[in-house]
Parts: sequence; C-alpha cells; structure tokens
Amino acid sequence: MGVIERLPARLLLALAGGLCLWLSFPDNNLAYLAIVGVALVGISMWDVSPRTGALLGLVAGVACFLPTLSWSGIFVGKFPWFALALTEGLYLAAMGAVLAVVQRPLLRAGRLLPAALLIPVLWVLQEWIRGSLPYGGFPWARIAFSQADTPFAQWAAIGGAPLITFVVALIAVPLVLLAVTRRLPVVAVVVALVSGLGAFAVPVPTSGESTARIGLVQGNVPRAGLDFNAERRKVLDNHVAGTEALAERYDDLDLVIWPENSSDIDPLRNDDAKEQVQRALAAVDIPIIIGAILDEPAPAVSNASLLYEPGGGEPQRYVKQHPVPFAEYVPNREFYRLFSSKVDLVRVGFAKGDRNVAFPVQGREGDFTAVPTICFEVAYDGLMRSAVKDAEAKGVPSLLVVQTNNATFGYSAESTQQYAISRIRAIEHGRSVAHVSTVGVSGFINPDGSSTPTTELFTAAQPVDNVVLRSGLTISDRLGPWVEWGSALLLLIAVAWRLRRSRTGRVESRSTDDRSTAQIEEASTGA
Repeated sequence: MGVIERLPARLLLALAGGLCLWLSFPDNNLAYLAIVGVALVGISMWDVSPRTGALLGLVAGVACFLPTLSWSGIFVGKFPWFALALTEGLYLAAMGAVLAVVQRPLLRAGRLLPAALLIPVLWVLQEWIRGSLPYGGFPWARIAFSQADTPFAQWAAIGGAPLITFVVALIAVPLVLLAVTRRLPVVAVVVALVSGLGAFAVPVPTSGESTARIGLVQGNVPRAGLDFNAERRKVLDNHVAGTEALAERYDDLDLVIWPENSSDIDPLRNDDAKEQVQRALAAVDIPIIIGAILDEPAPAVSNASLLYEPGGGEPQRYVKQHPVPFAEYVPNREFYRLFSSKVDLVRVGFAKGDRNVAFPVQGREGDFTAVPTICFEVAYDGLMRSAVKDAEAKGVPSLLVVQTNNATFGYSAESTQQYAISRIRAIEHGRSVAHVSTVGVSGFINPDGSSTPTTELFTAAQPVDNVVLRSGLTISDRLGPWVEWGSALLLLIAVAWRLRRSRTGRVESRSTDDRSTAQIEEASTGA
C-alpha cells in the first residue's frame, strides 16, 4: 500500500471518507459520493490493528455526523450537537475495530475479496445497531437515506433501507481492492455492476387501485426555535386559516392533513381549541387528521395524531410509539444533567404509544386507510413495516402519512433529510406518502419515490394532489430484516473461520514443537 500504510495518511483518508458521506446527504445532494466515502474509509482501515481501526472509524464518523447533524445544535447549543455526533461516530469506531479483527486473518491467508466484502456486511450491521441502541437508537444519516435520487433507491422494495446501504458499500469494494492491491478482480467488478445495474430491474409500482384527493396544511409558526409554539393559539389559528383557504379553492377533497404540533392546545380538553378544530371541519366538511399534544396520561403528555370526521363524535387517535430521547423525554435525567442543564428544557415527558393505527377514510373512489407516523418515527424500519402490515390487514388501499414539525431546526437540512427518508419509505412499502410539516418541507411522494414540488421553509402553504392508493405487500415487507440477519450470518461465518484458523495454527505450532523435541531427544540418545 506504500504511503497509505502510514497512520497520518490513513487518518486523512478516513476524514475525507466521512466528509464524502456527509456531502451525499441533502442539502448537498451529491449522492454518488457515498460510494467514494465508503471506499475511502475501507481503504484507510485495510489491514490495521483493532485499535487503529477504531480510531479511523471514529474520525470518519465524526467527519460525517458533525456536519450532517449540525441542525441538532441550532437552538440548544453546541454541546448536545457534538455529543450526538460523537456518539454516532462511536458506532463507526466499533465497526473499524471489528473489521480489523475479522479481516486480518483473511488477508494473511490471501483471501482479499472475502476480506473486502466484509466492508458492506459490517456497514449494514453498524447501521442496524446504531438504529436500535441505546434508547431505541437513532437511525438518522444512514447511507440509504442519501440515495433517494439514485437508481439504488429501488432496492428498497426488496430489502428496505439496509439493502440500499449494502449495495452502495458493495459497489465501493472494487475501488478498495484497486487501491490496496493495484489489481481489480473480475469477480468484484461483476458483483458491483450487477448490484448497481440490477436496481433498474427492480419492479417499482407507479399506479394503484384508486386515487384520493388530499390537501395538506402547512400553517407556519410565529417564529423558529424552541419556543416556536409560544403562541400556541396562533399556530392553531394558522392551520384553521389554511384549511379554510383549501375549502375556498377546492370542493372535491377526500381528506385534509395537518402536521405534528398543529394544535399544542389539547383539543379534547380545551373548549377553545375544540371550537377551532370544529370550525375547520365545518369549512371543508371532510375528515381532517391533526397533530395534537394531549394532556394525558398525567403527569405525562402524548404526541398524538387525531382523525376528526364531520358530524362530531370522539376522534380516533394514534399516539407516537417512539418518543425521541432528550427531546420528548429525558432518560436518566440526573446523570445527563451533570453534562448539560439543557435536559431540563424537557419539563414534561411524553408517553409512549402501544399500537399501530390505520385511520379509515371514505373517499370518492372508495374506502382507504391513512397510516399515521409522527416525525422521527419515519426513520425506524421495524415500526414502519409493522404499521404497513397492520394496515394491509384492513383489506383496503392505504396511504402513509408523515406528520412532522421542523420549526425547532430552523433553516437547515433536517427538513430535506427527513423528506428523503419518506421517499425511501414510499419505495420500500409501495405506498404513496403525504409528508406534512408545520413549516416545511411538505409534499406528496408517489409509490416509486418520485415527488411533487415541495413547499418552502417557514411559509404558509396548502398543497393538493391526487394521490395513488395501493394495497399489497412488497418483498421487503414480507421478508422483514433479512439483510441485517444475512449480514450477521456472514459475520459469524467470518468469525468462525478466524477461530478455526487460530486453532489450526496452534495445533500446527504444537506439532512442530513436539517434532523438534523428539529430534533433540533422539540426537541426545544417539550421542
């Protein structure tokens, strides 16, 4: 490898690789740099000790996550932002250490291609663990979520986001081998080409059984920041006004959707808020899904999605199942207060919902269900998959609804990063997505991941579209986390091979020692 063997050169490669990964995400939108990023990180980690692998992984991770997650520190300060980026970077550090342990024996045995193929395997597993632990994980900034505008996104219909990550990392393998061996194995090139070009053969639907005319209300807020809802009634009024504007322009809507936090005044308990919701309902005379904060179960509160229907009655509800740690509740508060008093900004914790919900809607072309997801929940594979499968059991077409509030992240890439995740989910589950935010971006996503024009940040808007409604399950839905389990199996095989080789080496060493001892004894006896 020449100069690459030196640690400073490796550190520069890891740093450059992490920056390339950052540039692949919105708003930079240089998606194909993800391949270069994985390749550079893989080259830097080639044939190193576990300690060096961990260091290189940490450098790459921080280089990626620090700028990608910069929105997390806009209004809460640098410490939480740096802490989050460092924590996410530790997963890449663990990946580097594990890669070094299982890769080196393969390299010593001259098995270069299997050694390189461990890179996509471990990248998938790293993202899986990062999205699961601790506190339910934080699966943001996964390679897959940078690929919404590339053909690779279509692999989501087969294996979800993990398969996209695997394919991108697999395409990087020939680049790694070329850099470290000065040779380009034909097998590696063929595998990479098949993985890349195979995306075009993945069937992705564009039509469905029916359509529904949906209106979104992006009401906007008085100001960006943590106190975006300091004037809670104003935010509610904005969404009522937006609904009335829809009623003036359209008389053929099937459903209106408000975003998360569109009513931070509990409309089930506050008569004034209830009256405003009924005013909006009367204006359009069709069902409205609103995002509300409910003062229950005391002393906690609930982040909920409520389906209101004309004619009155108690609204159906969905309660967010995955509240965000340190934003909607603070785990181990006393411990984390030692590092930052910002934890006390979260005064009341959010309760955790315990079930999926599919809201029934009677459309002009037939019945369908709207499946609500609130904010960061869209990033969790298992939660989205279970919600779609439960909706499918209803026996009618369905629409995915992502209600979010991006006001606390200002004019940042958080909104576009989240919208890109929704685009991947549309392909993964073969469903249209209605993605609506209090402040933007909002828009409609087709089952093939293509999108209508999105709204601008911090503007009031009421986009409308005829949305394709579909039923059925994709291969990804049916097979579940097969990519993660398959990657785990491949890693176990590599570990088993390493252990077997180590035992064989010890046996051969003992056998050699025994022969040497016997020869010495024989020589002594002869003397």
